[in-house]
Amino acid sequence: MNIVKTVALLGILSGLLVAVSYWLIGGPTGATIGLVLAAVMNLGSWFFSDKIALAAYNARPVSQAEAPALYNMVEKLCDRARLPMPAVYIIPTAAANAFATGRDPHHAAVAVTEGIMRILPEDELEGVIAHELSHIKNRDTFTQAVAATIAGGISWLTQIASYFMWFSGGSRENRSNPIVMLLTIVLAPVAASIVQMAISRTREFAADAGAGDLTGNPRALAQALQRLDQNARQMPLNANPAFEPLLIMNGFSGKFMANLFSTHPSTEARIEKLLQLEQKLLG
Repeated sequence: MNIVKTVALLGILSGLLVAVSYWLIGGPTGATIGLVLAAVMNLGSWFFSDKIALAAYNARPVSQAEAPALYNMVEKLCDRARLPMPAVYIIPTAAANAFATGRDPHHAAVAVTEGIMRILPEDELEGVIAHELSHIKNRDTFTQAVAATIAGGISWLTQIASYFMWFSGGSRENRSNPIVMLLTIVLAPVAASIVQMAISRTREFAADAGAGDLTGNPRALAQALQRLDQNARQMPLNANPAFEPLLIMNGFSGKFMANLFSTHPSTEARIEKLLQLEQKLLG
């Protein structure tokens, strides 16, 4: 069901891009441009999303000699999950967080912050790494990159259209529909963000469950999420908001509106599901 839901949401997001292009650029030509934009953006995501995400967080690659405990943990879990060994990165910050990226399991990377390695005991860090490997196994890393790219494209189109509308009065085809054009400019980015958040939340629950199955210890990940939630409130990991869905824990401001439009499910809901999984494994 998670896979069906994700595919449906990506379809809605792509359809929204085509619809926005139709209304803002004009008619079938605009729709065709939207399709081309979607194809180009997906191709760009395929080849460059991992490099862009790692650069956004100033992540640096580490070898087994540089970080033996971390490297060996990732290697052990990969063997258990029957995954190729991803590249391992460390992010130089005291904020506690982690993410995975890459277009497929053979071109993947796992990045953790210095902070998360300091505050989590071994079993909890193992749960976090297993969560990120589940994202890689489920190819969520590519899904999130596509969603972020398409949503970014919609925002870019509406921003250009707003400038065009105010300074030239709109295109000849849309001049008779200024209200439709204005509504598209205002509502399309909001709709795209909502769909992107729905995709992210769906995939987080799936990765939590995958981590619990992989380690056989869902409680350890639940405890890690509780620690990470507290740390994120005190020391958020700041970067481009477009990459926030990649993180295991929301970047966090703690404000109501920020939580309402969070890219992640609530920590309480995630912990509850992990403890339910623990009961299922024990029973």
